[in-house]
Amino acid sequence: MLETKDLTKKYEDGLLALDHLNLKVEPGEIFCMFGANGAGKTTAINLILGFIPPTEGTAFVEGVDVVKEPLRSKEHISYVSENVMLYGNFTAYQNLDYFSRLAGKRNLKKTDYADVMRRVGLQEKAFEMRIKNYSKGMRQKLGIAVAILKDAPNLILDEPTSGLDPKSGQEFLDLLLELKDREKSIFISSHDIFRAKFIADRVGFMLQGRLVMMKTSDELQGEDLNKLYVEYMQEHQGDE
Repeated sequence: MLETKDLTKKYEDGLLALDHLNLKVEPGEIFCMFGANGAGKTTAINLILGFIPPTEGTAFVEGVDVVKEPLRSKEHISYVSENVMLYGNFTAYQNLDYFSRLAGKRNLKKTDYADVMRRVGLQEKAFEMRIKNYSKGMRQKLGIAVAILKDAPNLILDEPTSGLDPKSGQEFLDLLLELKDREKSIFISSHDIFRAKFIADRVGFMLQGRLVMMKTSDELQGEDLNKLYVEYMQEHQGDE
């Protein structure tokens, strides 16, 4: 489970990047956070991951306070960024082996790596290819494979469908639903409303550091989520 309590980040220049975020993502739930660039999505992720310190409040990963026990909290979470950081001179196999060992998974075999690469939609000819020759979409798939192998109970995905073609995007959504069925809590930051609306149990809209709307999938039945987002952002911007 992922949880934030009054999570706040204010920078020295006075910018309030995140304003008292209170959020809980339960096991077996997919939560999608939407918002324009600068709305606070990435700040929220960086705080949950312990990359930056909060000004106020805290976050919990499986009940572990990320401020007090940052290393322990990271054991329970997998993260896939929009621009996946991999070793360009390593092959896909070598990257998976390196990051799996770093996560403490030392009993995996080459067949395990091959299985997970097939699972995320990589072609077999790419298994021995150096990552510097990968497209962005291929790198994204391999980053997801790294997260799956870690097998943490919580996943944070920042623009995970960026660079994926329609077929790969659908395969990715199917994979997320499979992980949800395995009781993973999944936090997605995205601009991809079209795809996300098919899998999200709840969605939230961020505006100027604040979570200004939260709705469940049932509450969104019959709604045009893209239209709702545009209208809601315009309405609340006028209130600022």
